Amino acid sequence: MLTLTGSDLTIFTLVAAARHPAAVVVSPEAIARMRSNRAFAERIAERGDDVYGLTTGVGVRKKTRIDPAELIRFNRRLLREHATGQGPLLPVDVARASAILLLNQLAAGRTNVRPELAVRIAESLSEGRAYAIRSFGSTGMGDVVPLADLVADLLGDVELAAGEALPLIGQSSVVTAHAALALHDAQVLQQELVVLAALDLEAFAANPTPYHPAAGELRPYPGYRRALAELGHLLGGSRLAAEGPRHLQSPLSFRNAAGVLGAAYDALAFCERQVAIELNAHQQNPLALPEEDRMLPVANFEMQAIAAAMDFARIALAPCLTAQTERSLKLMQASESGLSDGLEPPGDAGGHGLSELAWPLQAIAAEARLLIQPVSAELGSSTQAEGIEDRMTMAGLGARRLAEMVGLGLRVAAISSVIAAEAVDLRGRDRLGPPLRAVHERIRGIVPGLAVGDPPPADLEPLIAALRGGLLAR
Repeated sequence: MLTLTGSDLTIFTLVAAARHPAAVVVSPEAIARMRSNRAFAERIAERGDDVYGLTTGVGVRKKTRIDPAELIRFNRRLLREHATGQGPLLPVDVARASAILLLNQLAAGRTNVRPELAVRIAESLSEGRAYAIRSFGSTGMGDVVPLADLVADLLGDVELAAGEALPLIGQSSVVTAHAALALHDAQVLQQELVVLAALDLEAFAANPTPYHPAAGELRPYPGYRRALAELGHLLGGSRLAAEGPRHLQSPLSFRNAAGVLGAAYDALAFCERQVAIELNAHQQNPLALPEEDRMLPVANFEMQAIAAAMDFARIALAPCLTAQTERSLKLMQASESGLSDGLEPPGDAGGHGLSELAWPLQAIAAEARLLIQPVSAELGSSTQAEGIEDRMTMAGLGARRLAEMVGLGLRVAAISSVIAAEAVDLRGRDRLGPPLRAVHERIRGIVPGLAVGDPPPADLEPLIAALRGGLLAR
């Protein structure tokens, strides 16, 4: 059971609840806060304060006072008129995570929403339903368009009371949910790439000296030290050091693996901190401050922190994929690896081995690399809402592109795993220490090695699915 309090949701918990539906409840303390805050909002409205979205219109109509007799109809229209999303539906796990984050926002008790609506949303989540949210519509300045889809699906024909529509759609739970899931998957991919880099080092018989711990002691980036430690562990028990390197200086994609992967570790750790804050942050306008007896206009729907984090994650991950691709290509070149061309098995000199995997590998890596273009500096139109809504972060696009990059990265890792495993077979599995021997066996449990006359494996989807679940880094 997932109990939401509005203050302690984590990325791990959100991902688990989005992908493995279970019962969801709102804590009693959160229900009490919501009830108290709803009473406060009603008092504010009764005494006639101008409160955005509660007693006034929104956007260009912020100066328009809403007739108290029209408040319920106004809230219904506000929800319906913002349901203008376009395009295909978001993935099921993103939509469910968005609903969980919406509910977590309500549980914090700083909105005008009645606790009865929170209970209704929790019951819907507990049923494990799939929600329909169209992909296009958010500019990263509040998810009013996609949330209008979600709220209509969650609440159906439930009547909204005065001031409830805006806090239900005026936050950024869809962007935040997509960012959290994409970042989690990027971190899984990053772990897989570290293990794969170690397998490449063995397959290439690379010089292992660049992975000595002293390198990190004198260049103390946390991510670099972590990558060095993990590569050192994975190479434990190997004959690589005992036999001596084939070259004094291995190619940079092998020699600098810890530096590239370590930089990505540091970047993703920063992004994780940003997303973790946002999971429990107030994202709406206005902010209820019953302790000061007022509703405070704020701009907490601004998603620049998440947009920049998503850009940073893609920029940091792309070099890991390009370096991985280069290592895999070199393993298939006899002049570089000292193995057979294309890693064709002994006795099959007329075949191509795995050579033809180079084309999809490079094509997929190129597509991933082209996703690094930052989106967080995109400009909003100064004509929207009479120039009031003149900024946008495109954080949702940034999260979607990170998710796309991870998907492509898993395909790069799958092809590279096949290549590395074949190279290890040719160089000798007995060279491997226990950690990488287990990794090699897991790959071989899904994709068998090449026999004379075999074409490259045609279907890598089972391997890709296993990598998404952390096959190599178990």
